[in-house]
Amino acid sequence: MTDIVIIGAKGRMGATLVRLVQESDELNLSAVMERSGCEQGLDALGCVCGTSPDEVLVKVPGAVIIDFTAPAATLRLLETASITGNPVVIGTTGMTADDLVKVEEFAKKVPVFLAPNMSVGVNVLLKILPELVRMLGPAYDMEMTEIHHNKKVDSPSGTALKLAECMAEARGLVYDEVKKHSRDGIVGARTKDEIGVMAVRGGDVVGDHTAYFFGPGERIEVTHRAHSRDTFAQGALRAAAWLADQKPGKVYCMADIF
Repeated sequence: MTDIVIIGAKGRMGATLVRLVQESDELNLSAVMERSGCEQGLDALGCVCGTSPDEVLVKVPGAVIIDFTAPAATLRLLETASITGNPVVIGTTGMTADDLVKVEEFAKKVPVFLAPNMSVGVNVLLKILPELVRMLGPAYDMEMTEIHHNKKVDSPSGTALKLAECMAEARGLVYDEVKKHSRDGIVGARTKDEIGVMAVRGGDVVGDHTAYFFGPGERIEVTHRAHSRDTFAQGALRAAAWLADQKPGKVYCMADIF
């Protein structure tokens, strides 16, 4: 039985995680957290609840934390978890390069798992897209689109960035040097190496990502569509059960589980 702590338990992803943990025979809901002012009703879940990692984590030693919140909140959580020793599964997106360096430092003290997308299908894409890039060769222009619900706060999505980065790396390019996250006005012809990533927002779309390969006389599209948040939540819970038995020292990812 793996003890689980859910951060942001009343949010879209948090509520999904709470439900799935409660339905599981192999997981135990040890604690939940919400930001101050939003914690009403959490005590009905029958577990430790609160608004501060300092007050909650000391009550659930060894429990694995799952966090899908925001970069600043995640880093504060890691600071406390690195003291209490609670492993942390991070699904938070929108982190900067500096944020990721800090995550790596915390991972030296406590087991940390980080994935911008917990879906098994997306992580399989991360494996096969580089091979497609190499087989098609440099004659094919690479672009990416992503679609999400109208409440998403970061753009482009962490998943789109990760997919585009793996495509750039497969072609021997440095992503930050070739990325084009928007095009507006007279931008000139597309350069040979640039990779455009376009974000679309609307409705309640859980998440669509399409990688495009535009070649002479043909176009290849590889699309992943998430139909339910359960997809990501199940991946995060799988990661949590796995992380419970790991040691500090690196930032783990889905590839380590596979």
